[in-house]
Amino acid sequence: MDESVLVVEDDPTVRETASLLLERAGLRVSAVADGRQAVEMVAENRYDLVLLDLMLPSLDGFGVCRAIRRESQVPIVMLTARTDPIDVVAGLELGADDYVTKPFNGPELVARVRAALRRRAVDEDLPILKTGDLEIDISAFRLTQSGRPVDLTATEFRLLAELAGHAGRVLSRELLLQRVWGYDYLGDSRLVDMAVKRLRDKLGDDPRDSRYITTVRGAGYRFDAH
Repeated sequence: MDESVLVVEDDPTVRETASLLLERAGLRVSAVADGRQAVEMVAENRYDLVLLDLMLPSLDGFGVCRAIRRESQVPIVMLTARTDPIDVVAGLELGADDYVTKPFNGPELVARVRAALRRRAVDEDLPILKTGDLEIDISAFRLTQSGRPVDLTATEFRLLAELAGHAGRVLSRELLLQRVWGYDYLGDSRLVDMAVKRLRDKLGDDPRDSRYITTVRGAGYRFDAH
C-alpha cells in the first residue's frame, strides 16, 4: 500500500502545491488547514508522516506537534516561513524530526519527506543492545533504563542505537546525519545537536559529567556507558 502523508497548511496555494508534489511522488495525501483538525485526524487515522506548518489557526504547529507526540511517534516534518532559528529549535525540541523552510524547493521537499519515510523502516532481525543500565531493543524501538521504560521519539531512538552500536567511537555530525536522518547535503547540524540534547534530557545525562554521551569538541559525539 502507498505511504500516506497528512499535509497541515492553512495557505491554500502552499497546501495544494505540497500535496501535488507528494502525490506525484507516489504518496497518498490528505490535507487540512486547521491545527485542531490535524490533531483529530492523526488520532483517528494512520499516517506515515505529517508535514506540519507552524503558523496555523486555532492551534499552531507547536501545539499540534506537542499533542501528536503525546500519542504517536509518526515522523513530523515542519514546514515554516519563519527564518528565526529559535522557532526551528523549538519545533525540534518538541519532537519534530526535520524541517523545510518556505518558499520551498519542490525536489528538496520530496527528498526530505522520502528520507523521513525511509527512516521508518525497521529490520526485524536487528539485535537487542545491552550497555550499562540501558537495554535497547532495536526492532521494537523500545528502550529501558534500569528496567524502566524510557519514551523516545523514533529519531531519538535511532540516534541512540547508532551511538550505542558504535560505543567508544567518535561519530561526526555529518555521519550521524547520513545514518540517522538519511542524508548529508540536505542536512543541518542543529538536527543532530537538538536530538542529542533531547536524548540526554530523557536519560538524565548531564553533559558536564556524562554517563552516556560525550561531546568531543570539533569532532562529534561518543557513546560511553559507565
